[in-house]
Formats: sequence, structure tokens, C-alpha cells
Amino acid sequence: MLSTARTALTGASTLRHGALRAAIQPLYSSRRLGSSRSDGSQGGHHEGSVATDEPKRTLPQKASHIVRSILHGSEQVRQETKDTLSKVLARGKYVHELSTHRVKPGCMDEYKAIVAELYPLIVRNHSPRVKLVGSWETDIGDLDTAIHIWEYQGYPALSRAYSEYRADSAYTELHRKLQPLLRERKSQIMLEFQFWPTHPPVAKGGVYELRSYTLKSGTLLEWEQNWRVGVECRKHHEVPMGAWFSQLGSLNQVHHLWQYPDLQLRKEVREAAWSENGWPETVLNTVPLIQKMSSRIMLPMPFSSLK
Repeated sequence: MLSTARTALTGASTLRHGALRAAIQPLYSSRRLGSSRSDGSQGGHHEGSVATDEPKRTLPQKASHIVRSILHGSEQVRQETKDTLSKVLARGKYVHELSTHRVKPGCMDEYKAIVAELYPLIVRNHSPRVKLVGSWETDIGDLDTAIHIWEYQGYPALSRAYSEYRADSAYTELHRKLQPLLRERKSQIMLEFQFWPTHPPVAKGGVYELRSYTLKSGTLLEWEQNWRVGVECRKHHEVPMGAWFSQLGSLNQVHHLWQYPDLQLRKEVREAAWSENGWPETVLNTVPLIQKMSSRIMLPMPFSSLK
């Protein structure tokens, strides 16, 4: 399978280089023809030519322009993509927060007891503007780590919740008890992909997997286009639980959340996906976009909405 993927990647690279050669070759042919005109001219205006106001480009400049257009798209398309990327990719209904807590070894039980009191309190006081998608403890991957995903009804609800947390004495007291138990805290604001809405609360049991990808800058749209196909292939074998791309905090990151009854069935489901039309192409097209990736197998906490 790996050999097949390498062969396909090599073929894709060859096709791209072939496209570049095909695009650039006419420039050199034109130069040769211009230099061999019978009247001895060197490519200036002649009878029948049409003058334009477009600035002239040297041969290297023309070649560079074509290469950039093939590899990255036109300047106009890139600007339009930059202006509307979040609108195109995101559902636009909610803002999500990924909160990562690295707990001191030996303190996880005490930590879970405090958040089991604190987080349901937050939900009771701030629902429906604030919801807890899920809380998990990492079982494989970054150990002594807790993952929490929150859902807010837009940025105004997020800002309001932060302000109210600081003014809530019960919150600040429980939060104060948490601090000595932690080695590190991280917060990341995310938007969910339009084609992959967050799963509503459910008790399925088993294990959850959070797969995190750091993408090369400028490749998020290409990632989304390929995964629109890929997630449909995976839906035939499992129910996707959520997918988000980062907006604040660590950037150029994507997170996919999956649920499996156990690790053996995870293996079987992932292998079965390769028989689906479109899944091998999704992998082939998205692997070159990745700078870094990680996987966490997680166990839901008792109060988690997804468990």
C-alpha cells in the first residue's frame, strides 16, 4: 500500500512538472521565432500587432508568473480566498474552544474531581450560550492530559462568558484549586467545518480519538475540499463526531474527532475505508499538506456530553 502511494505521489509530481514545462515552453519558442524573423527585428511591434497598455514582462518574469499561477492560483483568486476563507469553510453558527490541561503526574484523580464539579456548574449557569461538547482523559498519546471542547453561540457569547467567569466567586474558587495540579494550560479558538457539524450529546461508550494536523500555510482550502469527499467515505463505516480548524491560538491546525467501540474495531473500520472510492485519493492529496500530525486515544469523563 505504501509502495502504491509513493508511486502515485511520484506520478502526481511528474504531471505537475509536465504542466509547468507545457506552460513555459511557448515562451521560449516565441523567443526563438522572434529572433529569426526575416526582417531582422527583435520582437517589437510590427504590422498587424495590437498594442496594449499592459506592462511588458521579461522572459523570466513571464515564466515566474505562469509558475505562480499554476502552483498557487492567480493573485485575484488568492485575495478572494483570503477574504472569505472562514465564511466558505465554517458553518458560522458556533465558536468552539479546545482547552488542553497537562496535569502533574499523580494528580489526575484530584483534578477530575474538581472539574466534575466546576464544568457542570458552568453549563448550568451559562446554558444555552455555553455548552460542553466533551471532556476526556488521554489514554494513549500525551499522558496526564485532559481535553475539553466548549461550544459558544458566537464570539459575543465567548466574550461574555469569559467576563462572567472572572466575576463568579464559585468559579474562581474551584479554578484556584485546579492551578496547583497543572503543569500547563492551552486554549485554542476554532470553527467547525461546514460539511462536518459537531455531533450532539450521546452516550456511545468505547474510546474517542482526536487527530490533530498542523498544515502548511495556505493549504486549508485544499484540505477542506479533499475531506468533503473523504468524510463521506468514512461515514459508510463510522459516525464522525466533529472537525474544526483553528482561528486563535496555534494556527494552521485542524482537529478531527472520532468514536470507536474499541481499538480493534477502529483498526477494522480504518482498513475498510480503503475500499471506498475516493478515500485513497483523499489520503494521497492531503498527506503532502501536513507539516505535523498527532493522535490521542481518549476516555470520556463521567460528565462529558459525548461519552
